[in-house]
Amino acid sequence: MLFQVGGQGSHPTFFEMSAAQQLPSSLRAALTYSIGVLALRRPFLHKVLDYEDEFFAALTLILETHSLRTTDASFAETLYGLRRRAVNVHVKKDDLHMEPGSRIQHSGIRKRQKLLSVVFLVVLPYFKSKLHAIYNREREAALQASLWGNINDRFDESDNFGDASSSFASTSGLDTDLSVRTRFRKRMNKIVATCYPWLHAGTEGLAFAYQLLYLLDATGFYSPGLHALGLQVCRATGQELMDTSSRISKIRSNERERLRGPPWLKAVQGALLTCAYAVLDYAQTGLIAAVFGFKMMEWWYQSAEERMSAPTVYPPPPPPPPPKVAKEGIPLPPDRTLCPLCSQKRANPSAVTVSGFVFCYACIFKYVSQYNRCPVTLVPANVDQIRRLFHDL
Repeated sequence: MLFQVGGQGSHPTFFEMSAAQQLPSSLRAALTYSIGVLALRRPFLHKVLDYEDEFFAALTLILETHSLRTTDASFAETLYGLRRRAVNVHVKKDDLHMEPGSRIQHSGIRKRQKLLSVVFLVVLPYFKSKLHAIYNREREAALQASLWGNINDRFDESDNFGDASSSFASTSGLDTDLSVRTRFRKRMNKIVATCYPWLHAGTEGLAFAYQLLYLLDATGFYSPGLHALGLQVCRATGQELMDTSSRISKIRSNERERLRGPPWLKAVQGALLTCAYAVLDYAQTGLIAAVFGFKMMEWWYQSAEERMSAPTVYPPPPPPPPPKVAKEGIPLPPDRTLCPLCSQKRANPSAVTVSGFVFCYACIFKYVSQYNRCPVTLVPANVDQIRRLFHDL
């Protein structure tokens, strides 16, 4: 136990429970920031950032499993001196006039409740993070489609300078080439994008209702997950805090006694267990230091006034889609260094700003002066929209 917030009785305060709930997100932010800094010197660490959700889920799975097994509490709750207790409600006819809290008895949590606690602490947040990522991608794709059109209708840069026949491909042809798996994945992504806002709003609203009732002392369950598991969080007694280390030692000694095999194999297994326990203990200490170090740097480098007055920075909009080659327009040559008008290597390359295609200056000036349009896309243009390129790529 690192520290314990003040208060009277075994019932934790709202601020203790809120701090314990926010600790995993602070831990993830600290680890992401630390790995990002280290990745500047060690590029292979970018692989960890590419699979950030899986990496953090595996780490929290180890921590929560070990913490629930040894202390009957989650990793964050252990740091605040809290313990999980199973709720047993006993109602008798003689006790109906008593207060509801007096009819509640607490006991140790069972193995099934520990397993379900791991599901609520690790598995469900992992899937929620994945659903949130899918929703963000679909939302960005929908925003780009509303601004620039469907991404499937775009043409790559190579298509603009490649064979003209590739520019006439329709979206129906692309759809027929999609595999069944890709279609199913896209359909599921659209379903997630439609249902996730309602699911997120429902879970957050239910969690807020429980927290408000807990703050008003109307319920002993801080979250709907704890209520579903039949668990309440209580402050650990002094005896429990002192017995934690002895309990951990007893569990580890029992695991060593269950080792089977020849003496040399048992010795190797015992050494590996000792190393694993040492790594786990150091990892817990390091993670705690990382969280508080990250919070200290965040407070040091960013004042409260800057956080409140800083304007919202939006990402730059995506580039517009490449223009389409008109069916009646001049086809593009296979060689991108040739002028589409004279089919010769470009001399004094110049671009039409309405389309971006590059021609010889003399060719495009003569064509635009006569037809007032781009020869490839047939978009209206004039000679003032011709730009000389001084570095021909």
